[in-house]
Amino acid sequence: MSSENNFEQSMQEMMNQYEFNKIHTGDIIKGKVIKVTESEAYVNINYFSDGIVPKNEITVNEEDNLTEILSVNDEIDVMVLKTDDGEGNVLLSKIKADSIKGLEELEDFYSKEKTFKLLVKEGVKGGAIAYYKGIRIFIPASQLSLAYVEDVKDFVSKELEVKIIEFDKEKSRIVASRKIIEKQEAEELRDKLWKSLKKGERREGKVSRIVKFGAFVDIGGLEGLVHISDLSWSRIKDPKEVVSEGDTVTVYVQDIDMDKKRLSLAIKDVNSNPWNEVSKNFKINDVVTGKVTKFIAVGAFVEIQPGVEGLVHISEISEDNIAKPSDVLKIGDQVKVKIMDIDNKNNRMSLSIKNASENSKEFLKYNDESEEVTIGELFKDKLKNFKFD
Repeated sequence: MSSENNFEQSMQEMMNQYEFNKIHTGDIIKGKVIKVTESEAYVNINYFSDGIVPKNEITVNEEDNLTEILSVNDEIDVMVLKTDDGEGNVLLSKIKADSIKGLEELEDFYSKEKTFKLLVKEGVKGGAIAYYKGIRIFIPASQLSLAYVEDVKDFVSKELEVKIIEFDKEKSRIVASRKIIEKQEAEELRDKLWKSLKKGERREGKVSRIVKFGAFVDIGGLEGLVHISDLSWSRIKDPKEVVSEGDTVTVYVQDIDMDKKRLSLAIKDVNSNPWNEVSKNFKINDVVTGKVTKFIAVGAFVEIQPGVEGLVHISEISEDNIAKPSDVLKIGDQVKVKIMDIDNKNNRMSLSIKNASENSKEFLKYNDESEEVTIGELFKDKLKNFKFD
């Protein structure tokens, strides 16, 4: 038997003994890193010769340090580029193996609507670019966050949990979204918050927007309306008299409509109704000073203490006949009023301006009836020294 035949037989016996892998170009196999240099990595692939992975098949960045990417004993996926590089070694690629494996994983994520994490590498026109195992993924600016994104560069170097919303293997187009996850999280938080709400309880919130009829307050993911009448016990014309957008406020839960998803809130302290003290502070026939706060067709409202208003009927504004309250009054006027009636049950009060004046007919009538003055009493001082025959 020739020496050449002996060598082949010995190699075959050795391969049979150690059960080496059978490899082919294009195969993706697992290997263990046995050495890392500045330019390449050596990998044991359970073959009769080791595999070599050049730096450009490990990373696309020339400035990367391989020792910071790979360590001895790391198990990695590699693709067989050549079974023999001319020097008896197997030429391998980590990038290509990662790309194929990664694409399979991304397709699985897409079909099963799984979430995964990405590190944003750069901001471009219209969005941001991230990579998953070397595969380029685009995140549109509109999908970076549930909130408005002013500058996509603010997301560079940030790790985001995303979900794939478009996957086209043929066009190598993969689009991901962070917004869709935040939206789902916000909905779950809102549902949890709805279930935890109780009428009458206090909550902290932030004024999110102001409208003509009130203010919307965010109480941690759930927005409720504070009607203008519930901003203050005093009458106000504009919500901005009481709150500003962005203010942190304490609110009271007034009404919860789960079916329509409507939440009614109050900023005025519902436990400190000023009408509760009216019977202690005022009584019928008292004359007090108040401020004109509002006109209606039948009269004017006058506030006699913060949060306590009474109606002065148009017939009780002046001794003269007037067509409308604004003929003799202006909003903000300080006027004297007489309390004619108090309805504590319905928080209503009837007032009179004309009967609060000492020149009023009622006042003069009262004094005429209570003090009858004779002509003799009226002129007694002038006639005391006069002698009659």
